[in-house]
Amino acid sequence: MTFPIRSVVTGVLLTVSAPALAQAADPARAPVQMLDEGLLAIMKGGSGMGQQGRIAKIGPVVDQTFDIPLITRLSVGPDWVKVAPADQTALVAAMRRMTVAQYASNFSSWSGQSFTIDPKVETRGADKLVRTTLSAPKDDAVPIAYRLRQSGGKWRVIDVYYRNAISQLATRRADFAGVFAKGGAKALISHLDALAAKSDR
Repeated sequence: MTFPIRSVVTGVLLTVSAPALAQAADPARAPVQMLDEGLLAIMKGGSGMGQQGRIAKIGPVVDQTFDIPLITRLSVGPDWVKVAPADQTALVAAMRRMTVAQYASNFSSWSGQSFTIDPKVETRGADKLVRTTLSAPKDDAVPIAYRLRQSGGKWRVIDVYYRNAISQLATRRADFAGVFAKGGAKALISHLDALAAKSDR
């Protein structure tokens, strides 16, 4: 069966432009849209792209959509003020490596999945909550919510909630506290690098 080219093009434009217009309503949705598109790209790249290829692809997206320095500081908690500046820089770099590696590992194949962004953006104090749904033809839909905070005039992700459960930030804070208590910043850097290496396998 064939379709007129004009009809096909019109259909594609309608499919793309309607959500894009809706998402433009709140600027906090833009980084989530960028992340969703980046994740779909590495999923479709799959094994052909390889883990390192997916890392190279999603890394710049993470840099633009996440506030990694703030996430690192909040994950460490009050002990952050005890960390030397050089170790703070190293911790932020390790957090980025882990975040990028985990995304590259967890979103490594595509079988028809798609993301849908809820048009309603919730305001929580100075932050905003953008809800999304990851759908797949043969699996249950997975709700993923992102908490964003404005920094330097841009909205960036500072926390992620999978399946509307406890925040990723809270989970990391609980995990990191014990590591930091035993070995300080350097032990935590090693811990983050170990988590990144585990994802690289």
